[in-house]
Amino acid sequence: MYIDDQFPIQYIDPVYRPPSEARSLILPVTNGCSWNKCSFCEMYTDTQKKFAARPEELVLREIQQAGEQLAGVRRVFLADGDAMVLSLRRLTTILEAINIAFPALNRVSAYCLPRNIAKKSVEELKILKNLGLSMLYVGIESGDDEVLKRINKGETAQSTYDAVNKIHLAGIKTSVMVLNGLGGKLLSKQHALNSAKLINRLQPDYLSTLVLTFHKGPERFSMAFGEGFQSLNTNELFNEMYTFVSALQLENTIYRSDHISNRLALKGVLGKDKEKLLEQIQSAMKHRQGFSDIRLQQI
Repeated sequence: MYIDDQFPIQYIDPVYRPPSEARSLILPVTNGCSWNKCSFCEMYTDTQKKFAARPEELVLREIQQAGEQLAGVRRVFLADGDAMVLSLRRLTTILEAINIAFPALNRVSAYCLPRNIAKKSVEELKILKNLGLSMLYVGIESGDDEVLKRINKGETAQSTYDAVNKIHLAGIKTSVMVLNGLGGKLLSKQHALNSAKLINRLQPDYLSTLVLTFHKGPERFSMAFGEGFQSLNTNELFNEMYTFVSALQLENTIYRSDHISNRLALKGVLGKDKEKLLEQIQSAMKHRQGFSDIRLQQI
């Protein structure tokens, strides 16, 4: 456990947050992830990250102390893996305390699992929105049901759609993520096409793509995926990305592919920048022809 007597909030390492929350105050309201069975995810597999809701009185005390010690906080990110597993009453209490502690606040956000959004009504989500919850990050991973089953996501394309649509009906923005390479060579094309199909239905505010990466080795993932998993090389990842972006039909979604895992950094607004992005991917594929498969951060 990380404890700094000078800082009002206690953290259990490791702590994760989206790249766009770099300047946010990270406020843990749970430890770990309430599902924590996805075979590709290593974020909360350490023993100390076993899921539990943090004691309400501790969270409220930390909010009060942070308000007294930290001036000008404008953004708060509710950690860890899925704050939305908490009850409406508890989330309401936390958000009310945050609003009192940080008068300059303009955004509260959190990761969320579709399965936990399913347990809340649109009216309940609107209550949270009115208290400042303005962005939810949803790891879609794939829009292909076979891939979702093989990675033990515990969701389907339809359950994901239902959850994100409910979030939108409540007026809360969404940032969704798809994992490039998640289907391996066997399911690459259907992963790309069905992911694009789901994204088209969702029309999210933000979309990002990351690359499947195994920091602790591929054994856990390969065992769950079953026979036939082969990782994509860089050229194949680019080809899958081209297929995915080609099939997107978005109106006004901010797109980013600039995570450290990505082989190619892409930024734009879909759909107006679609052709530009496709040209960048084509250029990257052409540049890669004849080269050995090395890890690239950006081309």
